[in-house]
Amino acid sequence: MVALIKSMCLVGMLVLVVSVVEQVNGAGECGRSSTPDDEATKLAPCAMAARDPNADVSSSCCTQVKRIGKNPSCLCAAILSSTAKAAGFKPAIAITIPKRCNISDFPVGYKSYTVP
Repeated sequence: MVALIKSMCLVGMLVLVVSVVEQVNGAGECGRSSTPDDEATKLAPCAMAARDPNADVSSSCCTQVKRIGKNPSCLCAAILSSTAKAAGFKPAIAITIPKRCNISDFPVGYKSYTVP
C-alpha cells in the first residue's frame, strides 16, 4: 500500500513538472512558430507610418498589420520588440496604424501593454 501511494505521488509530481515545462517552453504572444521580432521584420513596409503619424500607410503595410493583428497581443509585442525599436518605430504612433488602415475588426481601444 505504501509503495502504491509513493508511486502515485511520483506520477503526480511528474505530471506537475511536465505541465510547468510545457508552459515555460510554450507559445508566446505570436504562437509557437514565430516571435515578436520575426513579426516585426514583416512590418518593414510600415516603417515610415510607425514614425510619422502623417505619413501615408502603404497597402503592403496594411496587409501585414491585418494579418498580424488577428492576434492583437502579437501585433503589440511586435511593435514593442527590439527589432521594431531598432527600425525607429514609435509605439504610440505605430499602434495607430490599424485605424489608419481602416481595419474595422481591430479591438476598439486596444492598448499595447504600456505604450510610452
